[in-house]
Amino acid sequence: MKKPIFILGAMLFATLPFSACGEEKETKVTTLRINEVTHSVFYAPMYLADSLGYFEEENIKIELTNGGGADKVMTAVLSGEADIGFCGPEAALYVLLGGSSDVPTVFGQLTQKDGSFLVSRKEEPNFQWTDLKGKEILAGRQGGVPAMTFEYILKEHKLTPEDYTLNFDVAFNLMTSAFEGGVADYCTMFEPVASEYQAAGKGYIVASVGEAGGVIPYTSYIAKRSWLDSHQDVAKGFLRAMLRAVKYAQNNSPDEIAPHLYAAFPDTSVDSIATSVKSYQGIDAWPSDMVMTESSFNRLQDVIEEAGELPSRADFTKLVDNSLAKEVYASLK
Repeated sequence: MKKPIFILGAMLFATLPFSACGEEKETKVTTLRINEVTHSVFYAPMYLADSLGYFEEENIKIELTNGGGADKVMTAVLSGEADIGFCGPEAALYVLLGGSSDVPTVFGQLTQKDGSFLVSRKEEPNFQWTDLKGKEILAGRQGGVPAMTFEYILKEHKLTPEDYTLNFDVAFNLMTSAFEGGVADYCTMFEPVASEYQAAGKGYIVASVGEAGGVIPYTSYIAKRSWLDSHQDVAKGFLRAMLRAVKYAQNNSPDEIAPHLYAAFPDTSVDSIATSVKSYQGIDAWPSDMVMTESSFNRLQDVIEEAGELPSRADFTKLVDNSLAKEVYASLK
């Protein structure tokens, strides 16, 4: 009787490694549909998290779509076409003030400065913001953070709306082509478009909007509260991958980073990508902990209020949930 029992036990034992391997292969990969406001090296950590395999290590696959504007990104989130929206928090702020029952919640902040650069049709080595008096500028859509931040900067330099013209008639993702076609005297552009535009001899970068504007919650990850509540582990995994990528972007040279971004920008040279990364490292674009502070949120509301686009002030705690970002950041430290 002992021999058959021994054989049966050996057979059962022999199947264990194969069962374990089977379970390993069946590890569930979650596809996250992310709608981004635009495609730019400004958001380098997100593309690095993908190319360096950080998302894969969290069993996450990213499916990116380009919204071409914060309003369109928020529409995708609210309609369920996207799990996560990546845009300025003002888009969620407007929904909150509109009385939504499922408020889009900011759960991570990627950029803390404006990422655009002001491009002129002519070379201006001694450019001053007051040089925009009497000029027409393409700086984003009305009610969007890019345009409002730009206007805030002009007011800080004692320019009034009567002194200049902000052209709001061109869609955010069509501004560069409109500028090339002869619209306006200046245009704000993100990298790598700005550097490539200048390298092609089409215009000249005269100022960094982010450097002039200072710290402001510029682009964030936003999801409906209901999605966050039911996908806590996935959201943490996403933030863990992102925080690792932010650290990589902050602590490595542009030349080391650029090759890892090439897959996200195949029509851009590695040298141009490196130049763009250097520009964003130079303005300290990415907060290390991806946490939005209440003081920066209030400054954002100041900017929107100054632009006449804020019907009432919002409660920080009703729009922003830093708990996941803080928890993941603490665990990585």
